[in-house]
Amino acid sequence: MIIIPARMSSTRFPNKVLANINGLPMVIATAKRIENLDNVAIATDSEDVIDIARDYGFQAIMTSQHHQSGTDRINEATSKLNLSDDEIIINVQADEPFIEESVIQNVMQRVQQSITNNEKVMITSCYKQIESSFVDDPNLVKVIMDAQGYAIYFSRSRIPFNRDGIFENYFGHLGIYGFTKKSLESFCALPQAPLEMIEKLEQLRALYYGYKIAMVHVQSQSFGIDTKEDLERALRHLA
Repeated sequence: MIIIPARMSSTRFPNKVLANINGLPMVIATAKRIENLDNVAIATDSEDVIDIARDYGFQAIMTSQHHQSGTDRINEATSKLNLSDDEIIINVQADEPFIEESVIQNVMQRVQQSITNNEKVMITSCYKQIESSFVDDPNLVKVIMDAQGYAIYFSRSRIPFNRDGIFENYFGHLGIYGFTKKSLESFCALPQAPLEMIEKLEQLRALYYGYKIAMVHVQSQSFGIDTKEDLERALRHLA
């Protein structure tokens, strides 16, 4: 199942989940991009989002206003939906209205692979190669992997540091997360980690406590919308 967390009180861009994307509220534009892949539900803290989701035919679940992250929000939603422990849950951020179906499919397949192979994976996510001109943008999260394709670290800073000035193979993280319901519950039961709070990146919680994050290399032109400037860039992209 695909669950889209939709929080109204974004600090950098209030009410961004309802920003107009080609005539649709952003959260609906995102949901429509992926509705053919699996059942889609929207988990929110807003009655307005509930009403809009239902107007467009999407299932919507009211969740607490006090969640610290979208992952905590979808965890509450999975409990209310009474899903089984082995259900594959894909967390797609509401601010990804240009995400490609193939990206979600690749993450779904990697979660299933980890189940089949009995890998001890808590989270599955994905990354793409990025141009050097974007590496220092703190809104674009960077990631480095080990030889087996598991994440070593995520940062808003440039990683790795390019000491000799010849490194160009930087990877940007896409905010798509795959879990089983059981691994989602385990993640949300962990205390917040110091690194998570410093970088404001919740996936660092899993790494801090020694759990694996499996990463999938994808091809994508998508970009998340974190600020009003990102929205203006998105509208230019559509034009």
